[in-house]
Amino acid sequence: MTTERSGPTAPAGRALAPDLARGFMLLFIALANSHYFIQGSHIFGGFPQGGTVVDSAATWTISTFVDGRAFPMFGLLFGYGVAHIVRRQAASRPRDVRRLLWRRGLALIVIGTAHAMLLYVGDILAAYGVLLLAGAWMVRWKDRWLLLTALLFLVLVSLPSDGSSAVSADPPDPSMLPPNLGTMFTARLEVAPVVALLGPIGFLCPLAVGLWAGRRRVLEEPERFRTLLRITAAVGITIAVLGAQPAALMAAGVVDVPGREALEMIGPLHDATGVLGGFGYAALVALVATRVASRQGRVVSAIAAVGQRSMTCYLAQSVVWAVTFTPFLLDLSGTLTVTTTALLATATWLATVLLAHQMQRRGRRGPFEVLVRRVTYGKAARPRSRTEAQPHPRQDHDRLPAGENA
Repeated sequence: MTTERSGPTAPAGRALAPDLARGFMLLFIALANSHYFIQGSHIFGGFPQGGTVVDSAATWTISTFVDGRAFPMFGLLFGYGVAHIVRRQAASRPRDVRRLLWRRGLALIVIGTAHAMLLYVGDILAAYGVLLLAGAWMVRWKDRWLLLTALLFLVLVSLPSDGSSAVSADPPDPSMLPPNLGTMFTARLEVAPVVALLGPIGFLCPLAVGLWAGRRRVLEEPERFRTLLRITAAVGITIAVLGAQPAALMAAGVVDVPGREALEMIGPLHDATGVLGGFGYAALVALVATRVASRQGRVVSAIAAVGQRSMTCYLAQSVVWAVTFTPFLLDLSGTLTVTTTALLATATWLATVLLAHQMQRRGRRGPFEVLVRRVTYGKAARPRSRTEAQPHPRQDHDRLPAGENA
């Protein structure tokens, strides 16, 4: 075994499906994050109650298709990217691979902590970093242990609990809407570590499934796994939609909110079915990618460009939320409705699509992707194309980005 490290994948050698999935799902991330800033006299599931019919429709749509459904898909893609990194480092010693993954994890923790303190306390980058510190040991596990771990943590998420944001009646707290800089840092200093340390519990199931799928190159070779992808998309999305209805109908004001015991069942139901929905979304995008791969237009290319710069675009969204909602800045949390906030989220995502497309045309990577890659691989590392090395006959499929997940 050698200690030589393989550098990150060159842009021209990337698979379309993961980039397209991340790029499109960043729209869902924007919709999911932004509504938690809105204030109202009564809150349920992060949505103010008593709005217009349009607001109720927007609330039902976001709660059904977005909340708790996009983040599991990113967790799966994160695990898939880790499996790709490990495969590219096949010639290295296991401890060297772990150190590489730990460097990447520490970079995510540092960036995520700064993000949580300065922009958005609900940051997930630090949680991914913590997850990677532990996940570095999982990359050598046998398939059955990965799948058993995924099942175990899916069951844990399904257990009755009062901690689900899907049924929470809590309004935005000072860590979300700080009245001044002093409160911002003191409040977030208490909340950010909790999010970073507890977040990995919900992401362990998608991570384990992503590692399993990455070993088989399910997203890189969707033609070989078409049946699996179709079943996953149909079953996962259907279960997610059905499982979301109790919480979604309450948030939309269609049905009354029951007692605490019922909510302790409904919240985990929304979250657990959302994990399966995340898998379904990833499978659906992979199937779409097989149809558009040979005839990519500007729209597909631009959305994939967002996926290639997902961390940068994710952080750019938080800049918009901070400027728009922070009380000592624009302070629009009490002015915008669910509908107008959804429009703001969509406009923000479209702006990142245009930005990423322009960066792609100029051959420029996202600055935060460059930073993480530099920390992970060192100064000497450079992107490697498919023609530079072929360690085995199927190396030409080795095209997934090296874990560039927001």
